[in-house]
Amino acid sequence: MPRFVTHSVNETQEIGRKLGSKLRMGDFVALFGPMGMGKTAFTRGLASGLGIDESLVSSPTFAIVNEYRSGKVNLCHFDMYRISGWDDLYSTGFFEYLDSGPVIVTEWSENIENALPDNIIRVEIRAGEKENDRIISITGDRAIEDFGN
Repeated sequence: MPRFVTHSVNETQEIGRKLGSKLRMGDFVALFGPMGMGKTAFTRGLASGLGIDESLVSSPTFAIVNEYRSGKVNLCHFDMYRISGWDDLYSTGFFEYLDSGPVIVTEWSENIENALPDNIIRVEIRAGEKENDRIISITGDRAIEDFGN
């Protein structure tokens, strides 16, 4: 299981960038962690690794989902913070996105854990010892064993 300690937003984005460079269409990245841990920063890096301009990436808190396109893949970025049940989840179009095959990344995945597909890449982001430190753990069937390469 790859595990990293970052000390800045830029370092958190770099871990996302490394993961993004290894993703392919249909991959699902589920982000877990409390508010303010850098889930959107991680997603900016992930987008960059997919060839998407990271400056376009913003939190989809109110839109629920943002779509980004590059020559390599399409990325759908969900924020499940306000999702409180199956009806809410269906109304986002989540299941249609699953069937269409883009790379999907979800923030606040703990809110939809029972609806997550089987083969996810699970990214947990927790606070470290210092204010800007983050501990990032990546697990799953495609946890990218050679992640550090």
